[in-house]
Amino acid sequence: MKKVKKKINFKSDVMNQSTGQSWVYSDVVKDHFFNPQNLLLEDPEPGEYDAVGEVGSPACGDVMKMWVKVDKKSDKIKDLRWRTFGCGSAIAATSMFSAMVKEAGGMKINLALKIKPQDIMKRLGGLPERKIHCSVLADKAFRKAMNNYFRVSDQPQRIIALSGRIIDKRLNITDKDIEEAVLEGARNLVEVQRKLKVGVGDKAAIPELEQLIRFYVEKYYGKG
Repeated sequence: MKKVKKKINFKSDVMNQSTGQSWVYSDVVKDHFFNPQNLLLEDPEPGEYDAVGEVGSPACGDVMKMWVKVDKKSDKIKDLRWRTFGCGSAIAATSMFSAMVKEAGGMKINLALKIKPQDIMKRLGGLPERKIHCSVLADKAFRKAMNNYFRVSDQPQRIIALSGRIIDKRLNITDKDIEEAVLEGARNLVEVQRKLKVGVGDKAAIPELEQLIRFYVEKYYGKG
């Protein structure tokens, strides 16, 4: 009796938005992963850098630490070094971010703060949707480092507010929680509620919740 081979089609839910390929990293991503730029493996000497920022937690799997040196006369990033405990996408995204802010003699701080995750991903040639949150680690660590710099350099008016605004008053869920849910793949109200239960007991939160979901989906994934 002749055996019939059954063809199995595997459909991946992880997609590189730029190439349309399933779980395939661009050559640029691979280069920044295997040859990361501006990586600092050991803590610098005290006073060697003007500011430091750290985000994440080992319990969550991703930690990012960033050191920044500023040219105070020009308000430009003179040097930026980083270290991360995270996946290949986090390493590549942070390496690219560090290269971007140091280009052409260093970016001015206000311009560096305007770099969006989409800008990093564009330079990388895209990331799978499930890895988009990795490009946000560098942004968050940099903002925290800059807040540290603004405090020690007596520029409190430039400090960036990082705390979340409460959207669901019953569960104390903030806009930052909703942003994280979108970064983790939730694209609509049902998917966000499945993760957070937001708006289930506080129906008054639904209109603003839907508006925030649209905003974050467009911010990280584009209009589609």
